[in-house]
Amino acid sequence: MACKRITQDTFDAAVRENVEEFSMDPEEAVKEAVEQFESQGVDLSTIIKTALKTPADGAMEPTHGVLQALEALQESMTSSCPQDLGARLANFRQQCLQHKACRFLAAQKGAYPVLLAACKLASARGPDLLLQALHALVALIEGQPDLLDAQGLQLLVATLAGNADSTDLTCTGIRCVRLACLKHEENRKDLVKAGVLPLLTGAIARHARHADVVREACWALRVMTFDDDVRALFGQAHDHAKKIVQENRGLKVLIEATKAFPDNPGVLSELCSTLSRLAVRNEFCQEVVDLGGLDVLVTLLASCSDHQDLVKQVLSALRAIAGNDDVKDAIVRAGGPECIVAAMTQHLASPQVCEQSCAALCVLALRKPENSQAIMEHGGALAVLQAMQAHPQEKQACMLIRNLVSRSPAFSKPLLEQGAEALIAQARAAHPDCEDVAKAALRDLGCRVELQELWTGQKGSLVL
Repeated sequence: MACKRITQDTFDAAVRENVEEFSMDPEEAVKEAVEQFESQGVDLSTIIKTALKTPADGAMEPTHGVLQALEALQESMTSSCPQDLGARLANFRQQCLQHKACRFLAAQKGAYPVLLAACKLASARGPDLLLQALHALVALIEGQPDLLDAQGLQLLVATLAGNADSTDLTCTGIRCVRLACLKHEENRKDLVKAGVLPLLTGAIARHARHADVVREACWALRVMTFDDDVRALFGQAHDHAKKIVQENRGLKVLIEATKAFPDNPGVLSELCSTLSRLAVRNEFCQEVVDLGGLDVLVTLLASCSDHQDLVKQVLSALRAIAGNDDVKDAIVRAGGPECIVAAMTQHLASPQVCEQSCAALCVLALRKPENSQAIMEHGGALAVLQAMQAHPQEKQACMLIRNLVSRSPAFSKPLLEQGAEALIAQARAAHPDCEDVAKAALRDLGCRVELQELWTGQKGSLVL
């Protein structure tokens, strides 16, 4: 059932009525209005739940702070001497950052065309004012990518292309691109057509030692490979990943960038996460190895094991490139199983690390009994069972056990002796998604499992 919604004016009228007719103070009036509407099932997530404010000079009717800031900004835009435009852009930005309801109300009252005009005016007045305008635009469109039109998207591309040497403008422009593309397939398509991809990879290459730019560019590249817009019947995530790699040297740019941040786990996490999003084809996985990316990942896993988020992202990247059978073998030769088992053992309390570790080992063991042997030799059996004890609902662990023993039945005995059957049963009971995988693992372990025959192929009569 869809939630009921009201306008900001309706909410404000209710608050005003509580103040004027029931003599409530402003805070009590707001609280009463919130309780009244929520009891009726109204969604107030886009409503500013504060009383109206009267400007300090008393020149306007009481209104919300964000609308006062918008009106002041409009005055600066239309005045002949807009010296205070920067300050008013900064004030509007601060108002938008307070809550998404402030951004929503500002958008309803026409803030977007005002900011678009401010960006165009600022671009002719210098980089400092343009940066202020972009900051304000970023604050407005967060969570509201539908606001951007064709003019706004072209402005973003032109800003990135024309200010490629400015780290601040590049970083803010890319952040705006990212927010415009999140959960918005049409904006992604239009920006890719307008040429944003070479600007994103070029920003990483050009500003390879500027952490904020690299972080934002990585995030924006990942968003281009998302399929998160429920309104789009067909997404272009795979095609965008191909363009990033084949037309814009995406893998090479990312791998080269890791060398500039040996002591920055946060940036390295972003780079590894983006790398895993681009390894979508067999040849891309091999290209990561050919470019030295595998050596980088294994080295990071061994040398930065104390940084949990980085470990998780490295494991995710290894899991992605292991989709290529030749790369599987290369990972094993590079000492991957040993490093992965060590990472899982060290971060046993983290469900995310355990999931990614089991998933990476699961891919390595798939159709590769010699890789299963290497995993077992480096303590993989004990590690996966410890992960299952710590996280009973771990589906990837069940899949790993199944892959380890499916072509190497000799491994069943040591796994069973260490309690694999009971732990798989526990996982099966803890999470419905584990049912089929758990049955497959028990079957390949040689355990007794009851399989349900869903259809026998017999034709029956239909009851209408």
